[in-house]
Amino acid sequence: MTATVTVQPLTDGVVTLRAHSLDDADAIVEQSRDPQSLRWTTVPRPYTREHAVGFVEGNLAAWGEPRATRSWAIEWTDDSGATRFGGTIDLRPGAAASAGELGFGLHPDARGRGLMSRAVRLVVKYAFETPVWGVPVRRIHWRAVVGNWGSRRTAWAAGFTFHGTLPASHPDPDGGAEALDTWMASIAPGDPLSPQAPWLAATPVEGQRVRLRPWRAEDIDAVEVRDDPEHWMPSRSIIRRESFLTWVHNRQERMAEGSGIDWCVADVETDRALGSVTVFSRSGPITDVAELGYQFFPSARGRGAAKEAARLAVAHALAPTSEGGLGLRRLVAETAADNEASNAVLRSVGFTEFGREHAVDRVAGDGWGDGIHWELVPGAATH
Repeated sequence: MTATVTVQPLTDGVVTLRAHSLDDADAIVEQSRDPQSLRWTTVPRPYTREHAVGFVEGNLAAWGEPRATRSWAIEWTDDSGATRFGGTIDLRPGAAASAGELGFGLHPDARGRGLMSRAVRLVVKYAFETPVWGVPVRRIHWRAVVGNWGSRRTAWAAGFTFHGTLPASHPDPDGGAEALDTWMASIAPGDPLSPQAPWLAATPVEGQRVRLRPWRAEDIDAVEVRDDPEHWMPSRSIIRRESFLTWVHNRQERMAEGSGIDWCVADVETDRALGSVTVFSRSGPITDVAELGYQFFPSARGRGAAKEAARLAVAHALAPTSEGGLGLRRLVAETAADNEASNAVLRSVGFTEFGREHAVDRVAGDGWGDGIHWELVPGAATH
């Protein structure tokens, strides 16, 4: 029998964190059998009510142990006014008593309501105000399998600072032989409990010939082999069929970091992908200056698609944030001097040349070509 424990509830008026109860068992089973829970966590499979009962009893018993995990049930009120179990959040001992590791999971019915970010803020405040394991907590870590965007967005919304990706650091929940990569982030006392950078999105924009929209997995069918000189674009940036999903994922990470927006440029009639246009920063989140980039599949060239896509992207970048834009002060771009088609695109949307680097790009035949630097500021032509 589990000993009686006292767990001080935490609440912000919308979410309440309380001790687990055996009354939560059925909802815990539902959550643990949900496809998203199975995809991202290592819950037992198949998950039974006996597992849930053991989970509840273990969580309650741990509150009586000085260096054990502190777990709360998440409680919320649904649209009908009923109070319901929403999931679990726990604070696990880290590398020292002054460090903790955050873990959490939501019941399917509670997702998409911003409840978990509220729960995270409550636990973070509790940890920094309470000597959880005998001393003040000075750092809380978060980690999730790469691709678990829901968990990452929760940590982002609660103010965690992201530190990168740790390769091969988590067992595959599906039992695969290879370990999976994980994202890492942390938060410390005094850090704001709100996003540290914007989470950008490829907001759809409609033009006359093309539309800008998010990339989709099925766009791989439109990818064509490029026939451009190698010095026109960094190899890692080129859209290739064999690396398409990784390329798209990397762009999604860039948007989550606030350092870039990547749109698929699609034909307005057929919606077939024609290429890409991007606004990005090379050094962290976009502030008031960003760079414009683009690439198009060979069959999409010579029809005005690049110029219109660039115009739409520039308009979004320079539009005030109050109108849904990025509110940028200045845009820049770089091209190879001999890439006249790309240079013509920039001129068409109002960029002007402000510098030239000599002998910067290695070209065919062991020669060297020049690079051109461009800029555009509000007030310049964007037609």
